[in-house]
Amino acid sequence: MFARRSWAVVLPLLLPGVGWAEEEVAPGHWEQREAAIRELEQALTPESSSGGAEAQPEEESMPPPAPDSISRWTNALRMEATTWTLLPRRGAGRDEGFVQVEPGFVFDKGESFRLNLGAPVRLRLWGGGEGAGFVRKEDWDTLSDWGQVVRLFSVGGDTPDAVWVGMMDGYSLLSGHLVRRYSNRANPDYHPAGVVGTGTLGPVYAEAFVSDLLGARLMGAEVALDLQHVLFGRPPVSGRYTLALSAAHDWGKGGGTSKPLTLAHLDGTAVVMRRRSRDNGLELHLLGGWGGRPGEGGAWGAVAGLGMEAVSPMLDVRARLEGRLQRGGFRQGAFGPDYELARFQVAGASSVPLAEASFPKGASAYGEVILGWDAVRLDGLRRRHLFVSLGVEAFTWGRVDVDGRVETHLFHQDLSLGVGGLATGMGQPGARYLVSGEARWRFLGGRLFAVGQGGTLLFPSPEGTLRPGAFAALGVGVDDER
Repeated sequence: MFARRSWAVVLPLLLPGVGWAEEEVAPGHWEQREAAIRELEQALTPESSSGGAEAQPEEESMPPPAPDSISRWTNALRMEATTWTLLPRRGAGRDEGFVQVEPGFVFDKGESFRLNLGAPVRLRLWGGGEGAGFVRKEDWDTLSDWGQVVRLFSVGGDTPDAVWVGMMDGYSLLSGHLVRRYSNRANPDYHPAGVVGTGTLGPVYAEAFVSDLLGARLMGAEVALDLQHVLFGRPPVSGRYTLALSAAHDWGKGGGTSKPLTLAHLDGTAVVMRRRSRDNGLELHLLGGWGGRPGEGGAWGAVAGLGMEAVSPMLDVRARLEGRLQRGGFRQGAFGPDYELARFQVAGASSVPLAEASFPKGASAYGEVILGWDAVRLDGLRRRHLFVSLGVEAFTWGRVDVDGRVETHLFHQDLSLGVGGLATGMGQPGARYLVSGEARWRFLGGRLFAVGQGGTLLFPSPEGTLRPGAFAALGVGVDDER
C-alpha cells in the first residue's frame, strides 16, 4: 500500500487555529504555533495500517511536510482544571466529586521527535466513604498507573524505523486480525503507557508492541515478508505481495489478574490495483488468513476479504470488508476495543472471563471505515475538520458488535465536538453499551478554552464482575508557548 504513517491520531478533540478552506489565507505565527501544539496536546494513539500489504515502506511516498513545519522546535505549557463527578448506576455505590487538575508540557521538533508529559490529578471534594484519601487512589495505586504521565513520546515519526510511547486507543497490529481497534485504557482504573516499535530490514518489515510498559500485560508482534522482493529482487514499489505472521500474548498480570491468552495468525495480501499521482492515490487489495490458539486443539479461524485506501491532500479514507469463520472458541480481533473489560467478564449471558468463554461456532461479516476530511492543508500539517472511525461485526448466530467515533470542528475550529460509543453483544442477553462525548471551545484568541465531558464507565471489581458508573466534567484550560 501507500508509504504513509503507520499510526493515526484517533482521539484528537482540539485542532484550533486554522480557518475553513474558503478563507485561503496564509497562517500567521499563532496558527503555526497552534498546529504544532494541538497535534501534541491530545493523548495521541497509534493505529496500524489497515492491511498486511501496508507493512512495507515504499519508495514513492507522499510529499513530505514543508521544512518549516518539521524543523522548528516547539516548547509549550498547558494547564486544565475541571470538576469531575463520578456517579454510580443501578445503586452500585455512592457518588464522588473531585477537582481534576491536569498540567502538561509539550516539546517537539516536527515528526522526528515529540514529547508530551502530563496527567490528570483528581483531588477529592466529597464522597468516597470512610478512609477515602484526598487524591483518588485508584488512579495511582499500581506501578502501571504512572505510565499515564507520558502522554506521548515518539522518535522517528512516519519513518519505517520508529518508536512510540503513550496511550493506545484504536490500535491495530498491522493486518489487525489479532489486535484490532484495541484500547489499553478501557478500564477506567488502569492507566498504562503502551509502546510500539517498527523496523525494516531488506524485504522484512516488523511491528511490535506492549500495552503496558511497566506491567506484564498484552504484547505482540507481526513480521511481514515482501514476496516479490525475495523472489525477484527489490521491486520499484514494494509491498505488492506480502506474507505476514503475527502473535499476541496476554500475561494477565497488570490492571487486575486474569487468565493468560495466546493467539497467532498467518496472513497473505495482494495489491490488485494501484493508482497514484503526486498528491493522490487509490489502492485496492485482497487478503486472506488463518489463525488459532496455540495449544488449543480445534480452536481456529479463517478470513478472506478486500481493502481499499484512498488519499488526497484533503481526504484520507481506509476501508475493508471481510468474511470470517470461527471454530473452537477462536475469533479474529479478540484483542479489541472491549478486551480490557472482557478479560474479566465477557458481554452476554455468560459471566466468565474471555479466556474461559466458549465462543459459538459460526461465521461473521466484518466492515471497517476510517475517514478524515480536512477543509484546508496549511504548511504540510493536515487539519482534520471531520473524522469518522467505525467498525461493525455481525455474526450468523445473532450477535452484533459496533464501535466508533465521530469528531467535527466548527467556527474556524474554535469549537470541537466528539462522541464515541461501544456496543458489544447486541442481539444477545447481557449486551454491553458504553458512550462518551466531549466539547471544547476556544476563546480570547485561542489561548483559553472551556471543556465539557461526560459518559458511562464500567469498573472491574475484585470479584471479577463489572460495576457500572457514569462521569461528568466541566472546566477551563490555558496553554502558552515558550
